[in-house]
Amino acid sequence: MTTDTLSKMVSYGHEQVVFCNDKESGLRAIIAIHSTLLGPALGGLRMWPYPSEEAALYDVLRLSRGMTYKAAISDLALGGGKAVIIGDPKKDKNKKLFEAFGRYVDSLGGRYITAEDVNIDVHDVDIIRTKSKHVVGTDRNLGGSGDPSPFTALGVFMGIKATAKNVYGSDSLKGRRVLIQGVGSVGAKLAHSLISDGAEVLVSDIDLDRIERLKKELPVEVVSHDKYASTPCDIFSPCALGAILNDQTIPELKCRVVAGGANNQLERPEHAKLLKQRDILYAPDYVINAGGLISVFREISGYSQIECEQKVRGIYN
Repeated sequence: MTTDTLSKMVSYGHEQVVFCNDKESGLRAIIAIHSTLLGPALGGLRMWPYPSEEAALYDVLRLSRGMTYKAAISDLALGGGKAVIIGDPKKDKNKKLFEAFGRYVDSLGGRYITAEDVNIDVHDVDIIRTKSKHVVGTDRNLGGSGDPSPFTALGVFMGIKATAKNVYGSDSLKGRRVLIQGVGSVGAKLAHSLISDGAEVLVSDIDLDRIERLKKELPVEVVSHDKYASTPCDIFSPCALGAILNDQTIPELKCRVVAGGANNQLERPEHAKLLKQRDILYAPDYVINAGGLISVFREISGYSQIECEQKVRGIYN
């Protein structure tokens, strides 16, 4: 395991990988620090029922590398890091779990700063904050910037408008069919913005409860989760997990644009070339989804919601 992990670290260019185990709380986590060249490695924590430790390691290595790119392209004084907890967020969350994780974060002395990601909310990071000051995205009543997902969604929305301008000659989304795959905290907020701009929104998610909640709020068309790639649309917006653009899905796509909030959308770098061969414009994920990182960085440098929103809207350019 150690040799294999070190080999993967070398291939991805990582500085440090920390495996965390706490028997009392049941914590099993991995913290990956990809780079601290431009500043401390900031990146959110996600909780997922990974089928194996290898799958968790693969995910956290790719995610942390993406954070390095995201911070650099956004001109932020940050490096890239990420953390994952192996577990079912619907069953395994508890206070002691996040306290134990906070102690591990604190042991790194500020080299890694954590925040929210998939299945982790403000309440969770507020618990982590009781054991470490190296946490952002905390409750605004505690001096934090709060949930970063609205800014992530705003950045994705601005990126979608920029791609529409490039492909269709106008950044108006009126009448454009946009398929959102994954309507969690980012995807659902994105749907609201798209409909406000006149788009026809299609949604797909493995979590049917999320779909039902969104249907009560918005006039969306539902697509089966096994049909998202083959459903005709103008813009496909992946907002769930990574590796969604691969050998199986790219030949099925019936769109002109891929622009979404998910991290690591390309399973392999060469899949970008396959999209280009099919004349599909791809908005790089680490550019278009940088709004959340911009938001929590502002918490470190002195939070201003107005300045933060201006910076996120700049993703368009």
